[in-house]
Amino acid sequence: MKLHRPAVSVYTVPTDAPEADGTLAWDSTTMVIAEVAAGDATGTGWTYGPVAVADFLRDRLAPLVEGRDALDIPAAHDAMCRSVRNTGRPGIAACAISAVDIALWDLKARLLELPLARLLGVCREQVPVYGSGGFTTYHDTHLAAQLNGWVHGQHIPRVKIKIGGNWGLEVTRDLARVHAARQVIGPESELYVDANGAYTRKQAIRVGHALAQQGVGWFEEPVSSDDLTGLRLVRDALVCDVAAGEYGYDLPYFARMITAGAVDCLQADATRCGGLTEFLRAAALAQAHGLEISTHCAPHVHAAAAASVPNFRHLEWFHDHVRIEDMFFDGALDPTGGTVCPLAGIGHGLELRTDDVAEYRVG
Repeated sequence: MKLHRPAVSVYTVPTDAPEADGTLAWDSTTMVIAEVAAGDATGTGWTYGPVAVADFLRDRLAPLVEGRDALDIPAAHDAMCRSVRNTGRPGIAACAISAVDIALWDLKARLLELPLARLLGVCREQVPVYGSGGFTTYHDTHLAAQLNGWVHGQHIPRVKIKIGGNWGLEVTRDLARVHAARQVIGPESELYVDANGAYTRKQAIRVGHALAQQGVGWFEEPVSSDDLTGLRLVRDALVCDVAAGEYGYDLPYFARMITAGAVDCLQADATRCGGLTEFLRAAALAQAHGLEISTHCAPHVHAAAAASVPNFRHLEWFHDHVRIEDMFFDGALDPTGGTVCPLAGIGHGLELRTDDVAEYRVG
């Protein structure tokens, strides 16, 4: 069965409050959606990135996909990756490839009338999640309300907040927010932090020792993820797990991070790294080196693959993307109890509400 040319649409959704992490601030999120049809079925994939991703997908990738066999995802994926040799894969090209690849996996499962998790092969039916948000722009009341919603409302026993405010210049406030978070969630819940690369090496080590007093078990991007030597130094100095990898756009990136001994748990984002095809390869690479893998953002993209990966740790239930995916799709997952079960329906189980979200469409 042959693939039709992918259709592309773009939506920009304002945040529900001002948001920032240690190194960036934003007030909206742009979602690029790819829809690929074959026969009577349509697969849907998406990525989060600029409008230029849609232009690249429509102009450069769509002609490569059209007319291919709908079941031969590796062939389509390889053709797209080969085509960006001179363009450069990291960034816009990788995000566009990712959206198409995700749509192809959804389509294949729909053609075979299977849940995507069953097509990939289920290792676990319940996928652990952690609540993620706690932006540096949140005042104490807002932070407490969000944490309460996850831990005491939805009974998610693990949460993450942002630290490293103003490129690491607000350490006192960072530590105060971590202490406040611990007070809200209690001693039994797991507490994680994400500095988004804001700290210097020695600064990250000093902060990490202070975080240990609050029982923080996960320190994400304590220094820039480009600084593999720095990540290794921080990892060796601290008791908490050091994690990074969300900016991986291809498999060699993950190989470099792993062989540098830079992380205790690898992160990967299927909406950036080349779709589910490359995410599964990254997971296997991590497993070969005795590491677990965790997902970055876009929880509904990752849920089915997470159910199939033996060395999977947890799914990031990221506030912005959860809010958008709940708005855009029927069939959104329920994290109550701290897990989701991605086995309902066929494909990834989501149906786009095109009419309901028309106000956010760009162009």
